Amino acid sequence: MIDTASWAHRFGALLVDWAACTLVVMLVLGPAGWSEDRFAGFYATGIFVVESAFFTALLGGSFGKLVTRLRVVRNDATNRPLELIPALVRSVLIALVIPPLVFRPDGRGLHDMAARSKTVRLADLRG
Repeated sequence: MIDTASWAHRFGALLVDWAACTLVVMLVLGPAGWSEDRFAGFYATGIFVVESAFFTALLGGSFGKLVTRLRVVRNDATNRPLELIPALVRSVLIALVIPPLVFRPDGRGLHDMAARSKTVRLADLRG
């Protein structure tokens, strides 16, 4: 069984995701619109949920996870990527903030338990 990725790696991936989603909102609204629109943070969160779910189902991880060489896989012997609905459930739970903060000793949070997933390093999948 492959161990889950460290919290530091996962937090780094989340920072990359958040920066990328915020940048998309800034590009769409413009810098002035972004700073004046009180819903800009919600837009970024929505983009994160969609981006994270779509890329996790299609490529095995959100943009931030792909950049930091992490993958989200099923928590079984196959280590295959998630399907779209479990990936969407996982992304929504991450956006709610609390589920990732409640976790098991193996490093899987409530979002991973609900989606039956785990986040691993790409190097561990290949090795």
